[in-house]
Formats: sequence, C-alpha cells, structure tokens
Amino acid sequence: MRAFRHARLFAAAGFTIATLALTACENGTGTKDEGASKPTPTATASPTNDAKGSPSNSGSAKTSQPAQPNQTTQTAAADQSGKSSSTPAICNGSNTKVTAQPVARPLNHMLLTVTNTGSKACSLMYYPVLRFDEMQWVPQGRPDSKPQAVPTLSPGASGYAGVLLSAADGSGDGGTTGKKLTIAFQGGTPNSSGGASATPPLPAKGVYYDSSLSVTYWQSDMANALN
Repeated sequence: MRAFRHARLFAAAGFTIATLALTACENGTGTKDEGASKPTPTATASPTNDAKGSPSNSGSAKTSQPAQPNQTTQTAAADQSGKSSSTPAICNGSNTKVTAQPVARPLNHMLLTVTNTGSKACSLMYYPVLRFDEMQWVPQGRPDSKPQAVPTLSPGASGYAGVLLSAADGSGDGGTTGKKLTIAFQGGTPNSSGGASATPPLPAKGVYYDSSLSVTYWQSDMANALN
C-alpha cells in the first residue's frame, strides 16, 4: 500500500516537471518568432524632407540653380565694349592750334594749318567756315576737294585747308583787305557747330580777298589742300 502511494507521487511529480519544461520551450520559441517577423528599419529606408516638404539633397539643389556669370569676364567685356564704342573728339579752337599763312604758290592762296594740341584724337569735319572782319556772307567749300575719309588727327598731328583769296585774272568783284580772320568748325552734321572757334593772326598788312573767296574741305595732306 505504501509502495503504491509512492508510485503515484513519483508519477505526479514527473508530469508536473514535463509540463513546466514544455511551457518553457514554447515561450522561448514564441520570442524568437516575434523578433524574426519584425525586422529593424534602417536609416536609408526613406529620404528625409526639409521644411518645404522636398527631399533635402544638397547635390541636386546645386545642380538645379543657374550658373552665375564670371565677374572678371563681365568687366573685361564692358571695358572692351567701351573701347570699341569710343569715338574721336571734334577738332575746334579749344583742342587745336590754328595758323593762317598766305603762300607764294599757287597765287592768291592761303594755307590753314590745324594742329591737335589735345590728349586724344580729333576729327576735322567738312570744311572751315571763314569770316573776315564783319563779313556778311560765308564762302563755300569746294565740292571737288571733298576727301574720301574725314581727317582724324592724333595728338600732335596736323590737318590742312586751302583758301582761294581772289581770282588770278581779276574777275572777282568787291575786293577788300581783311584784318581779322575767324574760323568756325563744323560738327557732326553740315552747318552745325563743332565747338569753339579760332582767330589765327594775319599778316600785319592784312589779306586781300574778293567775291572769288572759297575754301577746300579739310585735308590730311598739305599738297591736297593747295592743289
């Protein structure tokens, strides 16, 4: 009887131990399965957005911006443009020295010489406008003397014009002697003002002229002015 009771106790104890062991195994397996079914997300799974909601990618942002112009290139281009657009000044009494000298050949002629005394080039436009004393008329430029190009004088260079004072055969009328000569310079358009006039000195006895008085266009060469 006692032996039977001990056998029942051993059987109950063995069942209890087996139950506990089975429970422990099930709990361990459940933990492993749960961990395997939920992988940990990585930092690169999705892009981060900036405050405006667009993906923050510094490389893409730089690429989308327009290239900035090179400041040095802009300055050089501006300097070059300024250089090409600059034009000579107009020669007049303020940037030149003017002389008026009668010549032996051809007869009854006077040579006007204009020398650039300025620091930059100047152009002699059309022909000089002459006025002796209080003369009320203007001698015209001779069309056959018009040069193919406007004479442009660099600093120190000279231009010329020839003046026919009177007819060699005496056909002119209204002859008189001029004591003072005023030379006006023309501007960019015919009969416009080119600036300050000049009053070159004349010989003490004055200069005789008549209605034949005329003048050539400005020339770069003295010979062209007298011929």
